[in-house]
Amino acid sequence: MTNYNTLYTVTVFSENRVGIIHKLSIIYTRRKINIETISASPSSIKGVSKITVTAYCSKDDIIKIVQQIENIIEVLKAFYYTDDEIVYQEIALYKVPTIKLLEEPNLESIIRKHNARILEITHEYTIVEKTGHYDETEALFYEFNKYGIRQFARSGRVAVTRSPLEYVTMYLDNEEKNRRPTEIWNSRE
Repeated sequence: MTNYNTLYTVTVFSENRVGIIHKLSIIYTRRKINIETISASPSSIKGVSKITVTAYCSKDDIIKIVQQIENIIEVLKAFYYTDDEIVYQEIALYKVPTIKLLEEPNLESIIRKHNARILEITHEYTIVEKTGHYDETEALFYEFNKYGIRQFARSGRVAVTRSPLEYVTMYLDNEEKNRRPTEIWNSRE
C-alpha cells in the first residue's frame, strides 16, 4: 500500500531565473500532489538560489518528482529529505490589538510561554513573531485567536541537512572535476 502520509522536504539548488517556481509547481500539479509550503532564498553558493518545497506523498512519487526537477535546465541539483534528516523552521507574524495586551495579562504570559517576541507596538496593534515548527506557530495562533487576530502570516519551511557535508557543494565540485579535462583538451586545439 502506498503511504501518502510522509511529509517530504525537497531542496532545489538552481540559477536564479524567472519561472523556476512555476516550473516546480507544474511538476507537483501534474502528479496531483499539493505543495504544503514553498520558500526561496539565496544559498551559501554565490549566484545559486535554494528553493525549499514540502509535500505529502509516497517515496516513489518524491523520487520521480526530484528526477523531473533535475531535468529543468536551470536546476543544478535537487534533494529530498524526511523530517529526521533536516533541521527546519518556519516564522509566523501575528498582529493583535494592543488594547487586548494591556487588558489581558494572560497575553503577555502567552507570548513568554510560546517563546515569541514582540517586534512592534503601536496604540492600535502589536506585532508578535514566533519561530518554530508548524505545530508551534499554529498553537500560538490558536491562543491569540481567542483575543482577536488582525493579521497573520506564516512563511514556508527553511531547512538545512543534519549531515556534516554539503551535498550540493560536493556535487558541484565533482561536476567541475569531470568538466576540466574536456576544457583542457578543447583549449589545445
